[in-house]
Amino acid sequence: MTVVVVESPAKAKTINKYLGKDFKVLASYGHVRDLPAKDGSVRPEADFEMDWEVDGKSAKRLSDIAAALKTDDRLILATDPDREGEAISWHVMEVLRKKGALKGKAVQRVVFNAITKSSVLEAMRRPREVDVPLVDAYLARRALDYLVGFSLSPVLWRKLPGSRSAGRVQSVALRLICDRELEIEAFRAQEYWTIDGVFVTPRGEEFQAALNSIADKKLDRLGIKDEATARAIEQAVKGQPFKVDSIESKPARRHPYPPFRTSTLQQEASRKLGFSSARTMQIAQRLYEGVELGGETVGLITYMRTDGVDMAPEAIAAARNAILKTFGEPYLPSAPRLYTSKAKNAQEAHEAIRPTEMSRQPKDVRRALDDDQLALYELIWKRTIASQMESAELERTTADIGADGKDGKRYAFRANGSVVRFDGFLRVYQEGLDDAEDEDSKRLPAMARGDSIGVRKIGGVQHFTEPPPRYSEASLIKKLEELGIGRPSTYVSILETLRTRGYVRLDKKRLIPEDKGRVVTAFLESFFRRYVEYDFTAGLEEKLDQVSAGEIDWKQVLRDFWRDFTAALDDVKELRVTNVLDALNDILAPHIFPPREDGGDARACPSCGGGRLSLKLGKFGSFIGCSNYPECKYTRPMTPGAEGADAMPAEGVLLGVDPETGEKVTRRAGRFGPYLQLGEAMEGEKPQRASIPRNRKPEDITLEEALKLLSLPREVGLHPETGKPIVANFGRYGPFVLHDGAYANLESPEDVFTVGINRAVDILAEKKARGFQRPRAGALKDLGPHPSGGGNIQVMKGKYGPYVKFGTVNATLPKGKDPEQLTIDEAVALIAGRGGKSPAKKPAKKAAAKKAPAKKAVAKKAAPAKPAKKAAKKVTKTPKEAA
Repeated sequence: MTVVVVESPAKAKTINKYLGKDFKVLASYGHVRDLPAKDGSVRPEADFEMDWEVDGKSAKRLSDIAAALKTDDRLILATDPDREGEAISWHVMEVLRKKGALKGKAVQRVVFNAITKSSVLEAMRRPREVDVPLVDAYLARRALDYLVGFSLSPVLWRKLPGSRSAGRVQSVALRLICDRELEIEAFRAQEYWTIDGVFVTPRGEEFQAALNSIADKKLDRLGIKDEATARAIEQAVKGQPFKVDSIESKPARRHPYPPFRTSTLQQEASRKLGFSSARTMQIAQRLYEGVELGGETVGLITYMRTDGVDMAPEAIAAARNAILKTFGEPYLPSAPRLYTSKAKNAQEAHEAIRPTEMSRQPKDVRRALDDDQLALYELIWKRTIASQMESAELERTTADIGADGKDGKRYAFRANGSVVRFDGFLRVYQEGLDDAEDEDSKRLPAMARGDSIGVRKIGGVQHFTEPPPRYSEASLIKKLEELGIGRPSTYVSILETLRTRGYVRLDKKRLIPEDKGRVVTAFLESFFRRYVEYDFTAGLEEKLDQVSAGEIDWKQVLRDFWRDFTAALDDVKELRVTNVLDALNDILAPHIFPPREDGGDARACPSCGGGRLSLKLGKFGSFIGCSNYPECKYTRPMTPGAEGADAMPAEGVLLGVDPETGEKVTRRAGRFGPYLQLGEAMEGEKPQRASIPRNRKPEDITLEEALKLLSLPREVGLHPETGKPIVANFGRYGPFVLHDGAYANLESPEDVFTVGINRAVDILAEKKARGFQRPRAGALKDLGPHPSGGGNIQVMKGKYGPYVKFGTVNATLPKGKDPEQLTIDEAVALIAGRGGKSPAKKPAKKAAAKKAPAKKAVAKKAAPAKPAKKAAKKVTKTPKEAA
């Protein structure tokens, strides 16, 4: 029997059906090991030796694979057909070799471009060895990302408090977004006018034309700069006779687009379907792995991470047959269309993204797919079929309509139109016109040179130039691809990393840099400029492609990079924070110190008048403060005009007077956010202060609310058992009650002011009964203990939607179910549906292990990864960079 390793269990089940009983297909569940998230996992001093750590779950799966190989003599590594898949095969092979599981075993590599029976069987007939240059390129990329992340991030933390981390490719993508924002801020709109007319042919047919030239001199876009000029032109042509000066028709052809590759699929799915890049790849993965059709699982599309645009000869032939059968002979070109990739770093020998069966139309799989899956499959099917169809034939017509103005100048208006004589591929697919008017649908009425033309209306229209648009996910991916930065498999993770670090936000499908992201970019541009330059990053990608082609040594690439990078690090380590702030003030000046309307000094402190405004670095981020601190306490957020960023005077905004003390109550802006203050600071004494809860807008706080907040913490009463006080207050994670060092969350902010002693005691007792559980990352809600015991049930925020977690059991919430409304009973039912049992029985296994010390020793020897895993847990706060 032969053991076959694939990445996902869904594929394992399907492929096992195709291969039959002589094969055992097991899943690795993606990456099986990675560099531990701690310093020293890559050692430049040892010629870039790398320490790998096996994931806890993967250790068991690898043990299962090793156990299967005891009775089998052949291992086939069938992970995904890309660089990441090649790396996973290598990792599996290395771990199994260290376990001694490969002695005397044949090891081969196969790739399935599609999960269909014919593709799988054909791939099995053509095994090869693991591609060492591809693995070397992966190792080089992983080492580079690790070294940049673990070397640059500590510098950021020291020089830019509040910053998180920096990555090799993400930093360049962030710079693109920030540079575009600087362009928008520096943009100054210019007024211009166009002269548009509605004309009529001798037959009474209307058409539109715009002024194109004056006295045979072509107008540029900004040729008419103001209203006075526009009105003068209107008067010059008013009442003058127009005629056709020239009319010209030319045949034109539009050729189809190539089939999808990863980036173009993400872009079109964003434009046409409104999908994020992550959502597109999630759905494409499902279509690739297969759905149930006719009682068996069938992959609907080929592998979706590729830069290739070509198709296999048999796929082209199938597409041509489908075109002939569906649309007829006129739509079939005389010869197949062949496409080649223009990408700088084309993925190795991959087909384009296409349907596995060209004759399988979207209507044929409608019942097997949900709405999003069907929409994406239809998009892929149409694009693929259109790529092999006949070109569209058009006739483009240009007509110049002229008149002699009253000022003696000749004024020519131009009208354009086109007619589709044969729709060709446009019958199936059209790109990039979803939100624009289709020029091919404009048709000019019949007219001839010399015809007199009537005028319905001529008038000037005011316009203003517009700034360049912010990047959307689709346009950023397109730009990264144009620059040769990143790879198909990295685009989604780049965007996700920038958002999770708080460097950018997505608003109306546009990427907007946050202040934190702008500060990091400005720092890198000032002190590590070479490493965020587009050409440098693209050049490094080209070197990695040379590694994958076996042309250069991967360790030499690392040596060259590390030599120069460490020199730059050493220079920056010597910088003082004041040097950093001076550089950031200069590069960010257009953003943080915009010109004042009165023409005054943008950096003069508006509070004391004598100080200079400067960027300040606080624990929770950057802000603007006065150089005369602490005498002048003026502060404001970094972005002028941001919410809550009113230029607040040092004495704050007066809300009123406390009737009990007679002290002023003011709202103020601090480096840690807005707060309330009672009275003024006295020498040696701090005034009473209170933070404004995050769910309230500072400007909406009334005097009554301010006094309530300033009265906190509120003593609820004495605990009946201990006699110690219970207090209520707001904290970092919301409202809470506190007793003798034990905290318990309150449901509502209003509970801080209303909760009574009995309820407070109950809440604290419930929390104690549950036991302390540190919330997992991504936890939305803790539902409490499972009725059968074994720990708490939590509602988690997952990559693909909310789900319930109990021990090792995960259960997805039904579509449309609000996670906040989920009850404990509903959660228990979902867990039971997944076969979830109480994990309370697990300790029994440990107890049994104690009774069998020999077995325990064997188990310990077979799983050396466990101590490493514990060590890794201690440093989970250290960032791990992804390419």
